[in-house]
Amino acid sequence: MTLLDSPVKTDNHAAARKAMVDSQLRTSGVTALWAVGPMGRVPRESYVPESARAVAYMDRAVPLGDGKWLAAPLVHGLLLQEAAPQADDVAIVVDGGSGYLAELLRGQVASVEVLSPEQALTTKGKAKASLIVIDGAVEQVPAALAARLADDGRLVTGLADKGVTSVARGRKAGGNVALLKLIEVGMPRLAQFDVPKGWTF
Repeated sequence: MTLLDSPVKTDNHAAARKAMVDSQLRTSGVTALWAVGPMGRVPRESYVPESARAVAYMDRAVPLGDGKWLAAPLVHGLLLQEAAPQADDVAIVVDGGSGYLAELLRGQVASVEVLSPEQALTTKGKAKASLIVIDGAVEQVPAALAARLADDGRLVTGLADKGVTSVARGRKAGGNVALLKLIEVGMPRLAQFDVPKGWTF
């Protein structure tokens, strides 16, 4: 048995998980059972490098290396709350690098397909999803990903606009996805979804 596997460490992580729900999520308006329930059960510390386990429950993003991040707990709580997963949802998660958000959705929906940001750029012609959740802030939703969303399907994402990031929610209608900004919150940006910069002189 290693020190990380000891009962003391396990108890510490369980206490940190409860404190995260009570002091970071509930006090910020994240109260939906489909958000606080799984976040109170799934061990966040299992989704970061061993060296970062002690800070897995802090109210900030944890770098995972290679440009990947585990977003702050409040970000995942807000994304889940707005997603309002249903038992019959066919869900796609665009993963920010940790796998944590997809695990929070498992068991709440019919199926979860996990895509990297690179895969999300080239995912045309696949089965339609009723729910897409993007684990990070984007400047735009790529056309290939929007094409995967069924008519009247829901999309929840972070939105990056002039350096400010917000949680946003939208539905697909008439082949388009219109997003509504909901609340500003700091979160990692997925640079793969940046709007191409025009030429300047």
